[in-house]
Amino acid sequence: MDKTDQLYAHLRPTASRPLLGLTVLVVEDSRFACDAMRLLCLRSGARIRRADCIASAKRHLKVYRPSAVIIDLGLPDGSGAELIAELAAAVPRVDVILGTSGDSFGEEVALAAGADGFLPKPIASVGAFQQAVLKVLPAERHPPGPRVVCRDAVDPDPVAYRDDMAHAADILTATDGATVDYVVQFLSGVARSAGDDLLYSAAISLAEKRKRREPAQPELAHMTALVQDRLTHRAAM
Repeated sequence: MDKTDQLYAHLRPTASRPLLGLTVLVVEDSRFACDAMRLLCLRSGARIRRADCIASAKRHLKVYRPSAVIIDLGLPDGSGAELIAELAAAVPRVDVILGTSGDSFGEEVALAAGADGFLPKPIASVGAFQQAVLKVLPAERHPPGPRVVCRDAVDPDPVAYRDDMAHAADILTATDGATVDYVVQFLSGVARSAGDDLLYSAAISLAEKRKRREPAQPELAHMTALVQDRLTHRAAM
């Protein structure tokens, strides 16, 4: 923990900022999803740090110990469940470990790996985010007295969505199976969070073809074209 984090840790939570004093490491490859997390933490009083892959998260964790870690299950260099299991077994242990995913089976996977809780994507509600963290946070870190539940939602920066499209476009230049599977998972999650139904449907269609081991070049070309369209015309946002 650096000196800034040490000073931040001495701040006490309040009714309006119930996560004040916490440092949250968000392990998330999507800039759009991470911007949502940034806004949620900002509204809640928590300080945020970001890692976009498992390797980056491990570099962070060698330097400081966060109060909470929120880990996306689908990461470019491995399963977030593996990092959850590693952190859950570590001594000393991080106070709060949460998994996050847009997949229907994500919660089961995260909890089986040792997570304390789960945040389903898309994550937009300030109150739901605060409650998910406070539910598993040690009682001494809770704000004193009654707390008004915030019902506001956050609205991530559309520029972050375009950054995700640029990232996907770069990855789509590769055609090996593992890379295609990763980018399909990445785009389905990002599109779902952003409410981009057309891109989400294209990613799911390609995923289903891949799962059945059927030729999927038309679906891959369609998804690639949609990504390029969003880069060129800033569509869907």
